[in-house]
Amino acid sequence: MANTDLAETDLEFVTFSAGGQSFSIDIGQVREIRRWSPVTPLPHAPDEVLGVMNLRGSVIPIYDLAARFGLDRTPESPRNVVVIAMHGSQTVGLLVEAVSEILSVGRERIQETPDVRSDTARQTITGVITVDEGMTRVIDLAAVVQPRGKAAA
Repeated sequence: MANTDLAETDLEFVTFSAGGQSFSIDIGQVREIRRWSPVTPLPHAPDEVLGVMNLRGSVIPIYDLAARFGLDRTPESPRNVVVIAMHGSQTVGLLVEAVSEILSVGRERIQETPDVRSDTARQTITGVITVDEGMTRVIDLAAVVQPRGKAAA
């Protein structure tokens, strides 16, 4: 019975690196992880939107997660991967450098995002998790895919 109680409090995240830093997303939002392939750029798209990709007949936007967070753009590399994720009915791709692991943690291990006087940081990062000697940031996918300056609904 104790195992059932533990399973109910554990959350699972996919962790990955973007801009040389560790981020994570709820595993329930991840649909697949794909190798990088070229995208079709869109005119007048924000800097963090690399373009669109055809995913089995659906056209989805691909976000450079590092650029979205104000870090250097992700350099093109065949080692990069795209995390295909769902936000409501919207499918999006997140370009990252590499996927690290599946992390299973209790809710109590997720700490609030510190107040760093940045609304963008607090809107896009919902918490931090200490992992070994470092930390991973839990991203809010809804805030990442919203146009800047608009609150997630």
